[in-house]
Amino acid sequence: QVQLVESGGGLMQAGGSLRLSCVASGRTFIPVMGWFRQAPGKEREFVAAWITAPISYADSVKGRFTIAKDNAKNTLYLQMNNLRPEDTAVYYCAASNSYPIRAGAAYWGQGTQVTVSS
Repeated sequence: QVQLVESGGGLMQAGGSLRLSCVASGRTFIPVMGWFRQAPGKEREFVAAWITAPISYADSVKGRFTIAKDNAKNTLYLQMNNLRPEDTAVYYCAASNSYPIRAGAAYWGQGTQVTVSS
């Protein structure tokens, strides 16, 4: 079992920055981790993924968001710069034994709300 706890969400003005954190506990050696988000009325969508290094970003966040991992702290990060109102969503951390991360074959955190005002 893997437990994931996200933090760092909040309210930010457009153009601002936030850093999300996801602390993993339990079976902490799990090779694939990533961030997803779900906006109101929309399906959950992929944001970024990590396998020993950043491997993929959604086109909508490339150049603005950076995924990183501190193995010593079992923590995954998502640095979000130049935030836009369309980035408003609940952000979820995910962990999986395979890539791409599939909803039914991954561990999920409870989510953290990010709201960007214009």
